Amino acid sequence: MVASVEPGSIGEELGFQPGDRLISINGIRPRDLIDLQVLCCEEELTLEVEDPDGTRHVVELEKDADDGLGLGFSEALFDGLRQCNNHCPFCFIDQQPPGRRQSLYLKDDDYRLSFLYGSYLTLTNLSEADWQRIEAQRLSPLYVSVHATEPELRSRLLVNPRAGQLLEQLTWFDQRDLQIHAQVVVCPGLNDGPALQRTLTDLARFAGGDWPAVLSAAVVPVGLTRFRPAGDGLVPVDPDAARAVIAQVEPLQQQFQQRFGSRFAWLSDEWYLIAGLPLPPRLAYEDLPQQENGVGSIRAFLEALDQATAGLPQRVSPPRRLSWVVGQLVGEALAPAVERLNAVGGLELVLHPLPSPYWGQEQVVTGLLTGSDLLTGLAGRDLGERLLLPAVMLRQGEPVFLDDLTLAELQQRLPVPVTVVQGADDLVATCLLDAANFP
Repeated sequence: MVASVEPGSIGEELGFQPGDRLISINGIRPRDLIDLQVLCCEEELTLEVEDPDGTRHVVELEKDADDGLGLGFSEALFDGLRQCNNHCPFCFIDQQPPGRRQSLYLKDDDYRLSFLYGSYLTLTNLSEADWQRIEAQRLSPLYVSVHATEPELRSRLLVNPRAGQLLEQLTWFDQRDLQIHAQVVVCPGLNDGPALQRTLTDLARFAGGDWPAVLSAAVVPVGLTRFRPAGDGLVPVDPDAARAVIAQVEPLQQQFQQRFGSRFAWLSDEWYLIAGLPLPPRLAYEDLPQQENGVGSIRAFLEALDQATAGLPQRVSPPRRLSWVVGQLVGEALAPAVERLNAVGGLELVLHPLPSPYWGQEQVVTGLLTGSDLLTGLAGRDLGERLLLPAVMLRQGEPVFLDDLTLAELQQRLPVPVTVVQGADDLVATCLLDAANFP
């Protein structure tokens, strides 16, 4: 279904409107946005279109090969989501309470979303036709949840016998000059220690040459909530465990740097925050290949904040007092940025690092804070004139938190206005904005 039509686009010229359905292109029904992009590369197109009232008609056009139609669609996948067929005990989706919106319980394991948006998949649910399509359409890089390379251990972690085929699958990628980014979710006592050493060493076998099959590996700590099933055998990552993993991975990074000219394997920011150790310098993350996985995301934010605060005024008028809420785990790392902003005369920005009673986590990243966490954690606090809320707490494209509380409901229950900030530039600009200019 067409959701939007770009002004001045071919789609607008053809008369497309939101609510129309694109049925086929040159007689072929696209399965997803990937097919759509491939089919639209033709210079001569025959489109079968269905109006909202069910009327179908055919549109023929000629265009340049690199011209798109300018249409946005309601879904990236037109034939349904490929869901996960594993039963990992550490799956975050299984650690949620019942009764929330349905989309929170969808276990995405779709290689197309991995290619389009960088979501992680396990490769355990692919058919022969899927493998053929990945090769034919060069769907690379994909993002793969590895967790362990030893076949028996990976099968046990994913509770799926097909999971043991990973090394053969990596060889398949290597032989076809296709690439992946890997992640390893470390569960203390299960896949840390020697198992983690073997996993990163095995992945590094595919990291050399002019066209490495494995481009990077992210090592992230398991996240556990109070809703997880009893007796799952999992234990949370504590400071000692975090320091042990850091001490294990950093020497490997040095070895990989010498072999490949890259650190190749990176630790997510959470390891250092949990361990109480300083984050590595920004250059240690190179070109941030795993930033969306929490690897270097705080350093990147601080770097952007440095740039955004390079030309701060000496004073703002009238004086203002604002609040900025973040997850408790990142509060200490962001404190220097708050001090820099508070050096501006007349500006007071108060940082509120909060735990998450909802998930049962004291040390939580910002993106997992829920609406109820905010109401609980901010109750009785002086929030000044306005609360600044990181956009990462809300569902993309919809103002709702992970506990289904809406932004409007939160606003009704807080004593001050709420402004959603998108990043470092937006945060700084909002702090300097005169309250009279807020919408």
